[in-house]
Amino acid sequence: MLLAALALMTQSVVEMRHHHRLLVIAAPAGTDRQAQQQVAALAASQEPLAARDVVIVTIMADHVTGARDRAAALRQLWSLPRDHFTVLLIGKDGHDALRQTDPITPATLIAAIDAMPMRRAGLR
Repeated sequence: MLLAALALMTQSVVEMRHHHRLLVIAAPAGTDRQAQQQVAALAASQEPLAARDVVIVTIMADHVTGARDRAAALRQLWSLPRDHFTVLLIGKDGHDALRQTDPITPATLIAAIDAMPMRRAGLR
């Protein structure tokens, strides 16, 4: 279901700016163990992530889901290495809010989003 929702997204990352937070999962291949762990960890957190306007964008080798951009362009935009796993949270304003080279838990992700000024302002 998570991957099916990703496949339906047809906007570019630029078009999503100011409307969505992006969680970027990048790996050398779809078979990457850390990428699989990250996707599995997020599968049970779809509702809280949707409530926080999160769109998941995966970049596995040269294949992108969640946005219509090309993998090489996204890797260059966010300085994502092609040869290892990275997870990146991009705020609605386009800033790099969280970057890790190990999978993150949904609780850590939600806490990082809830600490963002735009999120706090939206809750008032």
